[in-house]
Amino acid sequence: MSTDTAGREHIQKIRSRLMSGNRKYVAGPDAALRIDTAENGQHPYAIVVCCSDSRVIPEQIFSCGIGELFVIRVAGNVLDRHQLGSIEYAAGHLGCRKVIVLGHTGCGAVSAALSGGGDGFIKYITDDILEAIGEERDPDKASCLNVEHAVARLKKEFAEHPEVGSAQITGAVYDIRSGEVRWL
Repeated sequence: MSTDTAGREHIQKIRSRLMSGNRKYVAGPDAALRIDTAENGQHPYAIVVCCSDSRVIPEQIFSCGIGELFVIRVAGNVLDRHQLGSIEYAAGHLGCRKVIVLGHTGCGAVSAALSGGGDGFIKYITDDILEAIGEERDPDKASCLNVEHAVARLKKEFAEHPEVGSAQITGAVYDIRSGEVRWL
């Protein structure tokens, strides 16, 4: 079998798995809530800025359903104008008054920064993390510093924005092994 054929078969298996999961979701118990939020809009009570890591799922970590959290995911839970604009939207237009920056243990982006950064577009992420962690080389402490850096940046960026400035901005670290969240 050629590598092209094997690659296409692999992609088809992934697509089938995703479609099967979507059918279960559509038929699941949240259909009424999904329809309600489609018709009446979303009303999340918190904004969560977190890592893109597939083990960090805020809706599950905090036992939340459709429409409860406004989640912004980016590797290393770093911030740029896109994330800031998303936070501004959720606070200003959806009325969220709680912003949580959620880091986690075992973060690949923090590990990449600690091991010397990265190439290509990853360098934008690792450079931001390196700025946040300074000389710290312990991965767990570095994750905490990275969260604290993002919290400080949010407070600074939104100090002059009443729609966001009045929101409570806090940081936390999720332990991927125990499942516990530690507030900073």
